[in-house]
Amino acid sequence: MEKFMEAVTKVNSVVNSFAWGPVMLVLLVGTGILLSVGTGFLQVRKFGYIMKNTVGSLFRKKDADHGNNLSPFQAVTTALAGTVGTGNIAGVTGAIFMGGPGAVFWMWISAFFGMCTKYAEIVLAMKYRETDADGTHKGGPMYYIEKGLGKNWKWLAVIFAILGGIASFGIGNIAQSSEIAGAMGSIFGVAPLAAGVILAVIVAIVVIGGVQRIGQVTSYLVPFMASFYILAGVAVIVLRITDIPFGLKTIFTEAFSFKAVEGAIFGVAIMKAMQNGFARGVFSNEAGLGSAPIAHAASSSEEPCEQAIWGVFEVFIDTIVICTITALAVILSGVLNTTGGLDAFASKGAAAVEAFNIILPGTLGGTVIQISLLFFALSTILGWSYYGERCWGYLSKDNKVVILVYKVAFVLFCIVGAVGSGTLMWSIADTLNGLMAIPNLVGLLLLCPVVFKVTKEYFDKVGK
Repeated sequence: MEKFMEAVTKVNSVVNSFAWGPVMLVLLVGTGILLSVGTGFLQVRKFGYIMKNTVGSLFRKKDADHGNNLSPFQAVTTALAGTVGTGNIAGVTGAIFMGGPGAVFWMWISAFFGMCTKYAEIVLAMKYRETDADGTHKGGPMYYIEKGLGKNWKWLAVIFAILGGIASFGIGNIAQSSEIAGAMGSIFGVAPLAAGVILAVIVAIVVIGGVQRIGQVTSYLVPFMASFYILAGVAVIVLRITDIPFGLKTIFTEAFSFKAVEGAIFGVAIMKAMQNGFARGVFSNEAGLGSAPIAHAASSSEEPCEQAIWGVFEVFIDTIVICTITALAVILSGVLNTTGGLDAFASKGAAAVEAFNIILPGTLGGTVIQISLLFFALSTILGWSYYGERCWGYLSKDNKVVILVYKVAFVLFCIVGAVGSGTLMWSIADTLNGLMAIPNLVGLLLLCPVVFKVTKEYFDKVGK
């Protein structure tokens, strides 16, 4: 058994090096560049309009009746629930340790182009979604690949759905359950098994209630957890306000550093910074992976571009705001100078805890991180439960038995993740997560003319 696990680990390592390797990352960012150019750099040109009609729209009175679907805001909070997760804390910390502070700059670059990538995903998800007899909307990459490219491409849609359905158990459940068990143990002294059972009950109550209940919960959970972490980040920045110029200078200079790393040739540093920054940026905001448009397709909105601009906001708040807070805390705390580097800590999350503890009084920083990890991980579980449901629903033609079995299994996996280390499962899920992007990016590249046409027609109509 031990040899078998070693073999699985080696195979996964090879596949993972491709899934998150240079070629794949160039493809992800390259797709974002193409979409940005094709839409006239929508994320810059229409930024004011986007903010006014996303965040600004929350202050306007709206009709509360959305039938069997989600309100546009619930759709984005469900997507953000799956997007904002432990990667915003642990993932960013790991990227800086392994790629240096310069990785943050390349993370910003991936987010800049990723705004248009996610916008395009949502436009296509809305345009090619299906509506059941009861008025329920459903969509995502598997739908726009099949309907947009034709039946001859259904095999690609099936591959995406299979990868997404399996990944929902790993990156969307086990890895997050493990973090929750650790946070509950640190904060409340709860044993892993007990934490797993409590989590399973909570998830069951929400998930079995369907997408509407998930949307209702995330519409309260996501704003709270994001505000909590952002306020903590503001406190960190205020306490180290005089060091901010140094921190930003370090990020920019290290992003283009040609110094030798670990005895290797000059230029290796910049490559490490780029690879880690791009990988963690994409992993964090999920632009190009094809997961978030599944949630957005369930929106009651009838206009693709109106819903799609929420995708721009989604990437902005996830990476430019939340990930940057983590990055500045790590850089300004001096934790990067710890002897032994990342190996000196039990985990990437532990390194983030130390960074916040150094800046905030007493052990307040560690408490903030643990609470944030708990809520970030819980929200990810809820968001990914729906992604998995729709993937298995697509594969089974919405067979009720298959979907029920999936939901029960998903709930039980919360316990598995809480009591196990989940290290190999995290790695495998990470690989599957990256592989999901391949069929989605093929669909995006082939359907980009549709995105450009729909975008032009919409902004011509609204006169903005």
